Amino acid sequence: MKVILLDNIKGVGKKDEIINASDGYARNFLLPKKLAVEANPENMSKLKAKEDSHQYKKSVEKEEAQKIAEKLKGILLKMAVKAGENGKIFGSITSKEIADNLKEQYKIEVDKKKIELKEPIKTLGSFTVNIKLYEGVVGTLKMQMISSN
Repeated sequence: MKVILLDNIKGVGKKDEIINASDGYARNFLLPKKLAVEANPENMSKLKAKEDSHQYKKSVEKEEAQKIAEKLKGILLKMAVKAGENGKIFGSITSKEIADNLKEQYKIEVDKKKIELKEPIKTLGSFTVNIKLYEGVVGTLKMQMISSN
């Protein structure tokens, strides 16, 4: 019997997957526990509509990420920080501070977890930071640390 899984079931399949289950297993376990529905034409069309909606949503998100990546190309984010005489910053610049400054100066919201810093920035100067905006979309942000002393 063909069924559409409504939940992930270990050893059987993942959510929204169409599987061939034995009649007994489907009728006595999957269907009564609402873990699956029968793969009839009505349920198949609902699944297709759900997949189409999900695909459209993904494409819109990717498009928005690409627009943000384009905006980031033309930006030079300047951050004024307190530094010592030898160009070392007191403390360090983290991805959270970068995200906050980007939002404050350019009204671009980026999740701090998506900013790729190999290590916190501890010196004055120019830096290039990669930001993973979406699967396959990476933006580059040019930054300049200037002394505010």
